[in-house]
Amino acid sequence: MNTLSPVPDPRAHHLVPDYEGMHALVADLVLPGGASMYVMSALETSRELIRHSSYRYEFATAAVTHSLFALEHLLAERLAVTGPLQDLIEQAAGTGLLPADLAARLDRSRRLRDELIRGAVTSAEVRPAGAIEMVRAVFDAVSLLVRPLPPAAATSADTGAAPPEDGLARLWEEHLRAPYPDSFRGVDIDGVDLILLDADAAGHVHTELNGGLDDHGIGGLWVCIAKLDRIEPLINSEYCAAYFRKLRTMAHVAAARHIPTAS
Repeated sequence: MNTLSPVPDPRAHHLVPDYEGMHALVADLVLPGGASMYVMSALETSRELIRHSSYRYEFATAAVTHSLFALEHLLAERLAVTGPLQDLIEQAAGTGLLPADLAARLDRSRRLRDELIRGAVTSAEVRPAGAIEMVRAVFDAVSLLVRPLPPAAATSADTGAAPPEDGLARLWEEHLRAPYPDSFRGVDIDGVDLILLDADAAGHVHTELNGGLDDHGIGGLWVCIAKLDRIEPLINSEYCAAYFRKLRTMAHVAAARHIPTAS
């Protein structure tokens, strides 16, 4: 039986000789730590579109425009305003969130998206090599935007605060805000149904926060932790792996409450 295999796009032959060569070109597009699941998903998709542009040239332009979803979302969140992407970029540069040269690089991508919307250019507008540089600018911007607040702001916010505990409540709130990776619904890895594992682990943590786990619950939580330890390295999506890595951290914090301290 014949099977269909992707055919390299001849328009991309000048960049690398084959698909394997694309891996090195995007190797430095590393997802920024601390970004939300939405932002990580958009950036990872953009990177993979570039990787696969060796098979479909137009994927390069799509990669640039898709990366702007992450940028626009994060700028609106950090600036606490909504508006056109052009205004958000200008305001971020004006307030020092982004350096002027980086803002100019980002605006180039924004103009490309606007031209596509108007029909002034086609999806073949950007070469893969150019797309790499434009998407790299978005990765750089996101890395800056997800940095913690300056020490002065953090200090003022902490004034008069109660001494920190184990942080389980904070981790729980972060988990509630993080959307489950939709493309991994119904996915089974090494015999583990991911969405059921997510529900089980979160359920045990919720019980711990609302009255505490009994012996049976503690045992169930450790079963979840063992599964999380096993499947997290096997997930081939960075944003999904990050979701379950954070879930595992939260589960470990909950379980640690029931480990006797040395006297």
